[in-house]
Amino acid sequence: MRYKIVPPVRDRAFLDAAQRAVPLVPGTVEDCCLRIVDETAAPSRDAAREYLTFLEALELVTETSRGFERRRVDAAEADLGDAFERRVFGASELLDALRAAESLTVADAFDELREHVPRWERDRRTDWEAEWRERTERLLGWCVTFELATRDGDWYRSTERA
Repeated sequence: MRYKIVPPVRDRAFLDAAQRAVPLVPGTVEDCCLRIVDETAAPSRDAAREYLTFLEALELVTETSRGFERRRVDAAEADLGDAFERRVFGASELLDALRAAESLTVADAFDELREHVPRWERDRRTDWEAEWRERTERLLGWCVTFELATRDGDWYRSTERA
């Protein structure tokens, strides 16, 4: 399963704090979101919900029939880049494009990702491109956070060559 949620980019310390906010004993979505807001700089419950889903994509929390629970994984030590590439929609496609190119801007990266945007996503909004440009910029930011790419001004480069 690949997750579509790509929240605003934060550092690994934020992800570590958000993961620690999720209980080891399953808690409801509402409880987990309130705890994330209380323990991190997440600005709202809605933002916390995005980060909770993102933590699940990164294999730091698990959703059970009784709610979300923290996995016994050290976020600071985990290979979050691998989970990000495997489980976040658009990440592997974007990383493939970065690895094949010398460097890409956000606009270049969006052009590479455009063909992978599902038809239903394009039909959902009149200005789907604006949403997916922002998503592309966030994906690139997370690539930098997970050390899969570097940023030099407007240019992004893969830390690994194809």
